[in-house]
Amino acid sequence: MTQLDTDYLVIGTGAIAMAFVDTMLDESDANFVMVDRHHMPGGHWNDAYPFVRLHQPSAFYGVASMELGSNRIDEVGSNKGYYELASGPEVSAYFDRLMRERFLPSGRVQHFPMCDVTGDGEFRSMVSDATYSVNVSRKTVDGTFFNTSVPSTHKRKYAVDEGVECIAPNQLPRRAGNYRRFTVVGGGKTGMDTLVWLLDSGADPSMITWICPRESWLINRDTTQPGRRFASKGAGSFVAQLEAIPDAASVNEMFERFEAAGSMLRINPSITPTMFHYATISHGEVEQLRRIEQVIRDQHVERIATDKLIMTSGDELPADPATLYIDCTATAVEFLGDRTVPVFADKRITLQALLAPLVTTSAAITAFVEAHVPDPTTQNALCKPVPLADNPYEWMTSFLGNAMNQGAWAKHPGLRDWFARCRLNPNRRMPDDEPPSEEASAAVNAVRERIGQAMGPAMEGLQRLLATEAANWPSR
Repeated sequence: MTQLDTDYLVIGTGAIAMAFVDTMLDESDANFVMVDRHHMPGGHWNDAYPFVRLHQPSAFYGVASMELGSNRIDEVGSNKGYYELASGPEVSAYFDRLMRERFLPSGRVQHFPMCDVTGDGEFRSMVSDATYSVNVSRKTVDGTFFNTSVPSTHKRKYAVDEGVECIAPNQLPRRAGNYRRFTVVGGGKTGMDTLVWLLDSGADPSMITWICPRESWLINRDTTQPGRRFASKGAGSFVAQLEAIPDAASVNEMFERFEAAGSMLRINPSITPTMFHYATISHGEVEQLRRIEQVIRDQHVERIATDKLIMTSGDELPADPATLYIDCTATAVEFLGDRTVPVFADKRITLQALLAPLVTTSAAITAFVEAHVPDPTTQNALCKPVPLADNPYEWMTSFLGNAMNQGAWAKHPGLRDWFARCRLNPNRRMPDDEPPSEEASAAVNAVRERIGQAMGPAMEGLQRLLATEAANWPSR
């Protein structure tokens, strides 16, 4: 067994682990051993389907030290007029470059790919008999809390009969040309991405079936753009959202008000969604998805036979034997409700969302706190985990958690000043920002004043709805 000595043992080289180490390299003199089962850094991006893109602008994804993309405004496609969205291959290449050009040359990072953690401070190679024991002088950092799942590594929960073609989206570009009829199983963003890819590629919408167990509320990408050119629109949408909360009689009414304010979208305006996973989408993508008329709602697949779909409800629906099924039922992250753990505990750091859903931003903040705040109690006060929402009701808990954390950060001078200039701050200035006109500055300042006035009543309204609506939403 090989003995290693390090300050921090980091389990995982996914996006959040990379964001943590990146900030620690700038804010401390520590060294790191990073262990991951993948052959390259980037975590689940190694397994992603080829047409996946970020939901959010590349401008605030990745790590603090290195730009992702070129801060370009797209001129074509469904993202036209917005900041670019990095593709899966671009993100994978980004993290590989980060490891090769920054982490390893620093002399402070050792990377052990294709290795499996076997115990406390121990791991083994997956391709040899080599084993390692790590003497950790400071802390172990767990970057695997979210238990990320993607279609290519996910085990589907329904049966598929022999002779039925059911694939992960990863295989779709190679297999789609052999079919004319498609059924997408899964109502989340992966399913939506797959449907949009099929339609953009020229598939006939009348030949597509979508099995969508739950309808989803979707964040309007129009309101999530960084920089000054979008500041008025983003801030205006946010304040309208805050002002919609206090008088809402229910969670559903509140989200309908968000829709009216322009911050939320849904595919079918006549159906009240029960899911919210932070998926961000453009009006163009919504219009594409509305072209699909064969949607099977409120049903889960039990078994796919050659000529029929057998649902968990017992219903049997006819199916064409010449159909290609695409399984999109993997859950990107494990939704744990309020089952979080302290970020800082003994000699362990468990990376979690502090500003949901911006997990890489959260990891960078955690690193800054680790580097500059010695007291564990204060560390945890600044880094309270925010649960990722599964539905509109849980969105309220996440919103309140985000607000409380941001309030705490604003009172800590070092953290406040660092975050103000951090690349991962979604409110930062962009390199292409032009000096604001007096009129634009006055408009933004007026909206900020409204935000300050609306925040208190909005928080009270959310607390009220959390208490009165609890029985109407399933707990996990």
